Amino acid sequence: MHGGTIVDATIIHAPSSTKDATEPRDPGMHSTKKGNPWFFGMKIHSGADAGTGYVHTIAAAAANVHDIARAHARIRKDDPIVYSDLGYLGVEKRTEIRESPTLSDVDYRIAQSSRRTA
Repeated sequence: MHGGTIVDATIIHAPSSTKDATEPRDPGMHSTKKGNPWFFGMKIHSGADAGTGYVHTIAAAAANVHDIARAHARIRKDDPIVYSDLGYLGVEKRTEIRESPTLSDVDYRIAQSSRRTA
């Protein structure tokens, strides 16, 4: 028995220059902006068991793939609850979630920012 899944994504930064005019950049890597700085590389999308903390699913994608686009593949079919950060806000409205009987019944708990804007 497990208590749900924690989904998250992490940027894996890579050098952006190739130093060789004949070799193109790796097509699997792209640029993305996080806060103000830009990063070039890939993103690791992971799902971890909320009870044990053990990673149960992981996949790599280009850095410009949004966190929410890969969330459905990180959630196990018997997860009652999913925890995530603000990058997954609105995940329950995604087509792949709404059209899945098992994923549409999951309780999605998205961490809200504690910062207040004036």
